[in-house]
Amino acid sequence: MDAINATAFTSPLATIGLGSVNVPQPVEYVVETIVQATRWQIFFTALGLLVAYDQFRYIYQKGSIVGPAWKMPFIGPFLQSMNPKFEEYYAKWASGPLSCVSVFHKFVVIASTRDMARKVFNSPAFVKPCVVDVAHKLLGADNFVFLDGKAHVEYRRGLNGLFTRKALEMYLPGQEAIYNRYFDKWLEISKAANQPVPWMTHFREIITAVSCRTFVGHYISDEAVKKIADDYFLITAALELVNFPIIIPFTKTYYGKKAADMVLAEFSKCAAKSKVRMAAGGEVTCIMDAWVEQMILSKKWREASEKGEIPEGMEKPSQLLRDFTDYEIAQTVFTFLFASQDATSSAATWLFQTMAQRPEILDRLRDENLKSRNGDPKAPVTLDQLENMTYTRAVVRELLRYRPPVIMTPYMAKKDFPITETYTVPKGAMVVATTYMALRDPEVYERPDEFDPERYYSGDAEVKGAKNYLVFGTGSHYCLGQHYAQMNLCLMIGKASLLLDWKHHPTPKSEEIEVFATIFPQDHCPLTFEKRRW
Repeated sequence: MDAINATAFTSPLATIGLGSVNVPQPVEYVVETIVQATRWQIFFTALGLLVAYDQFRYIYQKGSIVGPAWKMPFIGPFLQSMNPKFEEYYAKWASGPLSCVSVFHKFVVIASTRDMARKVFNSPAFVKPCVVDVAHKLLGADNFVFLDGKAHVEYRRGLNGLFTRKALEMYLPGQEAIYNRYFDKWLEISKAANQPVPWMTHFREIITAVSCRTFVGHYISDEAVKKIADDYFLITAALELVNFPIIIPFTKTYYGKKAADMVLAEFSKCAAKSKVRMAAGGEVTCIMDAWVEQMILSKKWREASEKGEIPEGMEKPSQLLRDFTDYEIAQTVFTFLFASQDATSSAATWLFQTMAQRPEILDRLRDENLKSRNGDPKAPVTLDQLENMTYTRAVVRELLRYRPPVIMTPYMAKKDFPITETYTVPKGAMVVATTYMALRDPEVYERPDEFDPERYYSGDAEVKGAKNYLVFGTGSHYCLGQHYAQMNLCLMIGKASLLLDWKHHPTPKSEEIEVFATIFPQDHCPLTFEKRRW
């Protein structure tokens, strides 16, 4: 036994010494302390150093702007952010032009005022859209929304033709057909329930149906539309501002990725069908058709140019496009859905609630729509008629100011960003442009907390608030579909006013705001519908 003990391995650290090396006494003390420390002592010492570093880094990045004096080690306000409250966001916006938080590894600067938000929107040399970490995995890392600089500008230029007046006019019949069908369905749902029903999910479904009809036409089945409407909730949850940065099984990001893959697969199949139909000379009925047609025309022009034989009457496309793959087309159309689905669902929910609460405004809107249709409540409308409904447009403009669907837009600092003379956003930080405060600025909007379409109908809000109206952003990443979105809401509320009567059943939470990517009433808007009798 003694022999075994004598030959057993002994750690060099157990007998380490500095020998004849001449080192300062403090260094020798540190080495001896480390050698003699237990694993737990080493662990807690390392943990303490990491906590200290995390705090120091946060305080250094915070600098002079408003923010918590210290950060909860590592996670920051992550747990609080898992259930975001509008009041907490508002308090942060009201705390100063610039404020900050730090969640996990991400330092976040919040630009709250109009001027600070516009500075972010208009600084593409310093910032780029970042959404959230997991967005690249859901939307695709090579999605055009993540492009920057010249590549982004050129890609967007090729999409401009999809939202011209001519294009919007072509989409109208399909949108009207969807609204007619779903309004009948709403009557059935309300009658079967025989009591108020929270209508937010029904607004999400109808907006999904209208978006899919506009974006991919009849290439997608009603069953697939319903599936997307139901599952898009999972995508929204996965793209909340604060979430796990990686995809972990059975978490929000995991289910969001599965739903996103399903949507991309459906849209890819639609793109393949559109290419076949448009190559055979089909008419444009949706955004996907219009884009594919431009690809076909661009290809024909290039081939004719290369041969030096341009047929008489052949016009050069305003923008020469390359051929995009089915998946690339699906990615872009998915981005349109991503940009419109939650925001338009939010706007529709508040619009119907607000109109039911203010019957005098609804009556005036209904009267304008009926006159525009020459007294026939079931008559379809043209884009010219929609654009000439000045009061209806004023109602929609004011609703988007009063209850802005997009209250924040996140960017990432590509390099140190001197946003003011006294503060520089550090490279890699998230910088969030807030729109809400600009839209409630009392210096621009009289009685900003009141809903008053008159400010856009006969008032000066359009001119006076030109720089404040950040509903659709500004700068190089402004919303391509802003005209489409407003016309769609005008069409929806105008048709509803003529075909339906509805009543809002208020609860104590009707005016309380729930934040879920965008904003909704906390009670999800309980309504009842009846067919309007003329």
